[in-house]
Amino acid sequence: MTSDDVMRWAIQAGVDVRQQTINLSFLEDFAALVAAAEREACAKKADYYAANSITAKSIASAIRVRGEA
Repeated sequence: MTSDDVMRWAIQAGVDVRQQTINLSFLEDFAALVAAAEREACAKKADYYAANSITAKSIASAIRVRGEA
């Protein structure tokens, strides 16, 4: 993830970068923590399905469902 990605996501989340002082370092650290947590959650899903001999398509589906919760 790049600084441009983080700034774009902040804007998409409703941060008015013209009106607020943006601490880009904080946002980058926060985004990295969120991404790490999501990767770990996805890895746990993959571990579960691997142990139960379910196909990769099912794993992908389960990961996508996480975004709907």
